[in-house]
Amino acid sequence: MELTEDVSVLKNVGTQRLSQLHAMGIETVGDLLEHFPREYEDRRQMKTVDELVPGQSNTFRATVLAEAENIRYQKKVQTRLKVGDADNSVTCIWFGMPYLKNTFQVGQTYVFTGRYEIKYGRRQVSSPEFESMEKETLESSGKIIPIYPTTKGMSQKILRKLMAQAVEGMKDRLKDGLPQWVRKQYQLAERNFAIENIHFPQDENSFFLARRRLVFEELYLLQTALFRLKEQATEGKSGPLLDAKKGRAEIEAALPFSLTDAQKTVLEEIEADFGSGRVMNRLVQGDVGSGKTAVAAVACYETIANGYQAALMAPTEVLAGQHYETFSQLFTPLGVRVGFLRGAMKKKEKQALLDDIATGRVQMVIGTHAVIQDGVLFDRLGFVVTDEQHRFGVKQRVRLAQKGESPHVLVMTATPIPRTLALILYGDLDISIIDALPAGRQAIDTLVVPPSYHERVYGFIEKELKAGRQAYLVCPAVEESEKRETEAVLTYGEKMAQRFSAFRVGILHGKMKADEKQEMMAAFAKNEIQVLVATTVIEVGINVPNATIMVVENAEYFGLSQLHQLRGRVGRGSEKSYCILISEAKNAVTKERLKVMKRTTDGFEIAETDLKLRGPGDFFGTRQHGLPVMKIANLYQDMDVLRLAQQAAKESKNHPLPQEEEEAFLAQLRHFFGGNEIGI
Repeated sequence: MELTEDVSVLKNVGTQRLSQLHAMGIETVGDLLEHFPREYEDRRQMKTVDELVPGQSNTFRATVLAEAENIRYQKKVQTRLKVGDADNSVTCIWFGMPYLKNTFQVGQTYVFTGRYEIKYGRRQVSSPEFESMEKETLESSGKIIPIYPTTKGMSQKILRKLMAQAVEGMKDRLKDGLPQWVRKQYQLAERNFAIENIHFPQDENSFFLARRRLVFEELYLLQTALFRLKEQATEGKSGPLLDAKKGRAEIEAALPFSLTDAQKTVLEEIEADFGSGRVMNRLVQGDVGSGKTAVAAVACYETIANGYQAALMAPTEVLAGQHYETFSQLFTPLGVRVGFLRGAMKKKEKQALLDDIATGRVQMVIGTHAVIQDGVLFDRLGFVVTDEQHRFGVKQRVRLAQKGESPHVLVMTATPIPRTLALILYGDLDISIIDALPAGRQAIDTLVVPPSYHERVYGFIEKELKAGRQAYLVCPAVEESEKRETEAVLTYGEKMAQRFSAFRVGILHGKMKADEKQEMMAAFAKNEIQVLVATTVIEVGINVPNATIMVVENAEYFGLSQLHQLRGRVGRGSEKSYCILISEAKNAVTKERLKVMKRTTDGFEIAETDLKLRGPGDFFGTRQHGLPVMKIANLYQDMDVLRLAQQAAKESKNHPLPQEEEEAFLAQLRHFFGGNEIGI
């Protein structure tokens, strides 16, 4: 058996089981071994029937006292089995498994594991797992048992048997990809031991040693890859040497407002990079409305004043168009030509713009991912900005930076990321934070209400509309299907158009053409439309100071950081603004998440809470970064290990590896990234 072999090599894996494994993302034996348990059940303490604890899972030994019987119950077959000892008895119950009737023999002793309850005065254990004490060795009893993430039709028992086969088949044959110096210095268990004891731990200590090793490995691989990326982008490359004094006073005087102290601090960090001779690779994080664009504009102008070109890439045409308007108003009076490069351009118009970029006649280029396409050549690109970085992958960021002779790179995001997570996702960047909002920004009142409040919410919206203000309505979340999403927003939009018939209602969704979206947004910005019904396509990059209400239907389906982004679309003018989250959530964790939205408007606190309550699984789509999804590390719980893994990754350049170890480590690194080309 080999790690790369198809999982069908295992016994009892037929067509149906294979498709179930594929549905779980398991294709090979290696994939199966890296399908880690989500929790464990301690079955080492075997109870008697008399010792069963109600309301929890129990492992107990009991003898079959009478033949099993099948009883029809609410159109289902219920199998009942009376088990016990000389003094006590309990009934085991299974639903829809009539074949179990002939499984048990009266007088034989079994070990059962299941939830014990007292219902209607009857002692019962629902759907217990079981195995006969007649066996030479027990598979599941008397041990710590893994509980796996699974799929429909795949039971824990079957999955455990397959896992046991794989563990046994690869026993003592797994190559250790972690360098020996790392294992020794950080006292990490060997990989064979770790894999065996993460699935079938001998005891608590073996489990903790196994988990620590595997978490460390995952974080070390990630950090090493990111540091290598950073080295590729900066090592031995001298960035354009820019004099920050050039143009600073001029551009600050042109701004329609004064920069905050937080903005000035970040600008000083950028300017220090400009004058260092090294290539800048910096992330600027700032909450919604903190003024990141103004910081980017000042840095772009300073670059242009030094005789270079600057480029800004945004994820959507709507956002890119908005940046184009902002930069044009600011730069044109200062004699700087701004070009807008977008997908939907006439051939002649596009070619003229490309010529002007290539010859340096256009000094400031703004666009969507069209900016990184092969035909776009720059004369002297000195500075590159990507906005809303989490919408772009690592590769796209690198491609834009490759458009010039090692230009400085600035990455902006309004998605507040806990600093700990930022260190992971942006390990190849230095981090700056704009941690204060400009003066005069109104606090936004956030309300969480049940669907029964709909009419009251609509009445309040109507009152605001009559006062000349505007509203966003984010339509109910539906399952991930563009067709379904479009249908949902159109249906909801029609309903809202009838409800607010005295006003103009517009609809915005992902399937619309770019120019249609642009027109709709422009109409909303000019107040030609008073109510905008939309999907989360409006999450980033729309600035309408006259909009004072944001209503989000089915708020429980959205991540907190996403809700915070949506809320940031209002409160941009001088009028009081409101965010109304409509939710019928009953779940305690969901209620707690929505309470956080009411309690604070601090994006970083919200992000920390989101990470804590939801876990790091898909905080905002790690897949989009070209980064792997964590299989075992929990970025919230494993911060102590993360710090050690980062330390080890930094130290690795002082520990050149023998060729064989280097090859094993690189193989592990490539496997971890699942074929994502991030330049390793």
